[in-house]
Amino acid sequence: MKFSGPLIVVSDMKKSKLFYSKVVGLDVILDFGANVTLTGGIVLQTKNSWTGLIHKSKNEIFFGGNDSELYFEEDDFDNFILKLRQISDICYVHPVIEHSLGQRVVRFYNPDKHIIEVGENLNKVVRKFLNKGMSIENIATKMDVSIDYVKSCL
Repeated sequence: MKFSGPLIVVSDMKKSKLFYSKVVGLDVILDFGANVTLTGGIVLQTKNSWTGLIHKSKNEIFFGGNDSELYFEEDDFDNFILKLRQISDICYVHPVIEHSLGQRVVRFYNPDKHIIEVGENLNKVVRKFLNKGMSIENIATKMDVSIDYVKSCL
């Protein structure tokens, strides 16, 4: 068996395709109308078609549960944040924060209240610490990862 990617249900396909293109830079690679595959393997499915596939009513589909997210890493985190601030209708889960491991992240909602997390590329976080003079061992401790992982990022 092979995992093919996440599928998320959307209420407005046109609005969702525009959001994923404009905000996180994904492109449509397959478009079957009610089912769209984006780069990265994310699949969007319209709520109307989804209810038929799982034999449920529209009233049984809920958005905004804050119980899952799509996670992205960004090489140029600072420029991404500047770009994000230019988009007026972004609804934030929280502003930019820095986790204890040193990675900066931001979380916001897509149009259907699914959480999107964009984090600083972990390789960049390792290099940031290295440039500050930290040893590989100290970086591993700070990030709570193995020394081999830190070395693999370099």
